[in-house]
Amino acid sequence: MEIKFEYARPNDLSRIVATYNSTIPSRLATADLEPVSVESKQAWFDAHNDSKRPIWIVYFQNSYAGWMSFNSFYGRPAYDITIELSIYLEDSCRGKGVGNVCLAKAIEEAKTRGIKNILGFIFGHNEPSLKLFHKYGFEKWAHLPQVANMDYIERDLIILGKRI
Repeated sequence: MEIKFEYARPNDLSRIVATYNSTIPSRLATADLEPVSVESKQAWFDAHNDSKRPIWIVYFQNSYAGWMSFNSFYGRPAYDITIELSIYLEDSCRGKGVGNVCLAKAIEEAKTRGIKNILGFIFGHNEPSLKLFHKYGFEKWAHLPQVANMDYIERDLIILGKRI
């Protein structure tokens, strides 16, 4: 399986947003209920950098497959050793092992960047993502019951963590 990662560049933001928006209808991966705009994600994109909080573009068999990012947790300097991991894949690339490779890469990258804790914020009904993170040794660090209202269904948020 050929999977490559490249640091995201400004011209990648539109496809990052398109991939993100493609996950909204499933109500599995994001709490956004309507598509977001490229403009609304610009500040988020600008807050990342290749050395500390990267965004990677993921390629599967030489085609764009999605993206992965390290996001600052809680925005305070004392939490610099902890990141929230985001992985968003194109529908055509889900269930093909790409997420496995992404998670393995994230763990290795965290080690080289002085990250001590990786968090995954995953809805309780997102069984594929929960299963993937558990496979790599993530444990439940928090359970926030019924904190999201998605189409009149209250959903739990599970925070999985792994100490590196």
